[in-house]
Amino acid sequence: MNLFRKKNIATKTVFVVDDEVLLLDLAEEILTPLGCAVRKFLDPEEALREFIKAQPDLILTDYWMPRMSGMDLIRECRRLYPKQKIVLISGTVDGEVFADAPVKPDRFVAKPYDVESLKRMVRDLIVV
Repeated sequence: MNLFRKKNIATKTVFVVDDEVLLLDLAEEILTPLGCAVRKFLDPEEALREFIKAQPDLILTDYWMPRMSGMDLIRECRRLYPKQKIVLISGTVDGEVFADAPVKPDRFVAKPYDVESLKRMVRDLIVV
């Protein structure tokens, strides 16, 4: 039996925000079989607009994107909902990028990430 379904999180929504389609698709391939409803966004500003309408259980966001960085997205989401669970993912910076930031992600993941580690992290963050 699927661990997520067993723990009743099949209805948990995860927003994945990245300007690379292949990485969005990869995240969907990893998270959907776990029972997560995955919503993919190439544009962080669109993700923010949708966040306001339908607050997800978890946000996975890339750091470096055009027009709005992952840290900008985190700041805006936390301003609206301070307890929002958010993971920052990056292949260009490390966890030091937010060391002095007033708002921080719940977790940081370096690309390329380990699939099993990502699954465990998602379970830790959204299993109730």
